[in-house]
Amino acid sequence: MGTLTVWKFDSASGAEQALHLLTRLQKEQLIRINDAAYVSWPEGRKKPKTKDLGKLTGSGALGGGFWGFLFGLLFFVPLLGTAVGAAFGALAGSLAHAGIDEDFVAEVRRQVVPGTSALFVVSSEAVADRVLGSFRETGASLITTNLSHEQEERLRQAFAEAEDESQVV
Repeated sequence: MGTLTVWKFDSASGAEQALHLLTRLQKEQLIRINDAAYVSWPEGRKKPKTKDLGKLTGSGALGGGFWGFLFGLLFFVPLLGTAVGAAFGALAGSLAHAGIDEDFVAEVRRQVVPGTSALFVVSSEAVADRVLGSFRETGASLITTNLSHEQEERLRQAFAEAEDESQVV
């Protein structure tokens, strides 16, 4: 079973600064990081900066296509207008089958706003109380959705197929 965890920070640099903590927790075998990315949203900017952390996890279990789609759904669809938004909405329906539902999307949109940042981690084998305690010490707040092994595999397959199709031109 994997977990998609979103740690929200009250500064635009908080998520990036917390990467050392995440790395330390993994070295201490308190968490297994399958994939990760972060969002930084400085005050005064219309959209956040996003970064896939494949270097932290090796190749990354889900890949850049997943993070690009998820961040697009979360932060860029409201800026793109109704036609593009409808297309994203149709695609987003498939995420609900993989454990990422409208309530999760709405909660992340509500909390991750200009002046904040968020660390997105797909993990397994976490010692939950130790990981939670370590992140809470940084002032981070937690938003989470549990992904079953089957749901995580569906996400992996869907985005691997999408990346394969985009490479065949």
